[in-house]
Amino acid sequence: MQLFYHENIEGQSVSFGAEESRHLTKVLRKKIGDLIQVTDGKGQLATCILEEISSRGARLQIKEKTLSPKDDFEIHLIIAPTKSPDRMEWMIEKATEIGFHKLTLIESENSERHRIKTDRLEKKMISACKQSLKFHFPEISPFASFEEMLNTSQSFDGQKFIAYVDEQNDQHLFGLAQPHGKYWILIGPEGDFSKKEIDEALALGFEPVSLGKSRLRTETAGLAAVHILNLVQEKA
Repeated sequence: MQLFYHENIEGQSVSFGAEESRHLTKVLRKKIGDLIQVTDGKGQLATCILEEISSRGARLQIKEKTLSPKDDFEIHLIIAPTKSPDRMEWMIEKATEIGFHKLTLIESENSERHRIKTDRLEKKMISACKQSLKFHFPEISPFASFEEMLNTSQSFDGQKFIAYVDEQNDQHLFGLAQPHGKYWILIGPEGDFSKKEIDEALALGFEPVSLGKSRLRTETAGLAAVHILNLVQEKA
């Protein structure tokens, strides 16, 4: 299956612009009458027939819609962006392929980057969802400070984890996470969370976790956490 994205598939037809039309006809060699699969990123999958192609775009008639069920678990990745935007984009792309549900970028005391444009991250997510055939796209929350994130966490009713480097921190995420639950996982910057931030998180119910024996880069830690929480779903 080759999956396409359109934010609105509620009507009887879908229109693509020139860029998506070129991909259909020049790259995939699609012709009038061919079946095209389109998702809205909110769980709906539309089976469409390619009806019209022009230099300005393409029009597809929707023949059938199905609704994909949501996962019975939810991963909220909360991470300080890396100094290199490319490394963060790589992580988001791969984490999306593996599967997670929400992203919050935070600014902590040791952050290397204090702002990041999310439009490129959204494009990476969409591309990765199309590649990995996902019909529910991850959500990107507004950039937040560490304190704002902690305040929001107080209303969360799932498991809350904070991963940081400490020889005493030997409880692995895989062993602590319960299957089919809701998770917040905090990943710090290259300089890690400060002691003050760790203490504040622990005081609000975050559990300290290890991601393994190796010291990981921020983007590697984020990807590892998402992968581990997906593996946890196989425990039950």
